[in-house]
Amino acid sequence: MFKIRLLITALALAGSISVASAWEALPTQAPAPADNETTPAKVALGQMLYHDPRLSSTGTVSCASCHNTMLGGEDNRANSMGVNGQTGGRSAPTVWNSAFNAVQFWDGRAASLEAQAAGPVTNPIEMGMKSWDDVVARLKEIEGYKTAFAEAFGGQDAISQDHATKAIAAYERTLITPNSPYDRYVKGDKSALTEQQVRGMNTMQSLGCVSCHSGPAFNGAGMFQRFPMFDNAYLAAQYHFKKDLGVAEVTKKEEDKHLWKVPTLRNIALTAPYFHNGAVKTLETAVRVMGKTQLNKDLSDAEISDIVAFLNGLTGEFPKQTMPTLPGTPGKTFY
Repeated sequence: MFKIRLLITALALAGSISVASAWEALPTQAPAPADNETTPAKVALGQMLYHDPRLSSTGTVSCASCHNTMLGGEDNRANSMGVNGQTGGRSAPTVWNSAFNAVQFWDGRAASLEAQAAGPVTNPIEMGMKSWDDVVARLKEIEGYKTAFAEAFGGQDAISQDHATKAIAAYERTLITPNSPYDRYVKGDKSALTEQQVRGMNTMQSLGCVSCHSGPAFNGAGMFQRFPMFDNAYLAAQYHFKKDLGVAEVTKKEEDKHLWKVPTLRNIALTAPYFHNGAVKTLETAVRVMGKTQLNKDLSDAEISDIVAFLNGLTGEFPKQTMPTLPGTPGKTFY
């Protein structure tokens, strides 16, 4: 807990003075940690694990169930559904471009994609496995996974939690959506954005939106921000914004109440509903709410329209996903 607290404090302080110094295009590749080089064999294994519902206790929920790579990288639900029809209190963040997040989860409690991949599998509401030992034991009963893990990591007994989460993370690092109209614009194609989208881009800068949503992923590079920043009893009650304490749910610190990781704006037009609890259904309303809660401004209809137009220009090109054939269990089942 102390390490989490230090991480959050450092990132929050760094982010509080972050200012977008320039408009940046999204990189086409994500950096990998030294102990988890991205290789084709790891990516192939990670894609299988990511889409395999047998990593859940009921065999009904996979990573892709809530973070759908056939859509905007989430499920367009206010609260995702886990095993036995259970729902949590937060909206699933997009997996697309998550490799460019400095921390993972809405409260930033995971410092890497590898750490994030370990969490949902044993969460009782999400995928519901009792332990990773149970997951590993199940995977070892599937002959096809023995081969895939050996190819990705070497050795005859390569199936482990560490290797499974590394493979999933390696796959997720390939989920990048470059070449949006915005990217083409900042690279020199001034016809890539419409006149209205350029106005929206400039409006976001003049209002200060990019002081938090900065960097190529528009996510503040690990920044945390208080939400709502300005109290508005009407909006808080209407959308239940203060029911969840955010970072304080992890640290149990009073000063961390309602702190949240700044989410990416990439592909935001595809990821409704909005905010940590999915309480706002439309992008127009989300922009209006952000103006009031974070800037203490009543944005005009014209400003909102221009900003929304620009945000639509952040929808990138999605790499083609060919769904994997999962290794079978001939003649038997786990359920």
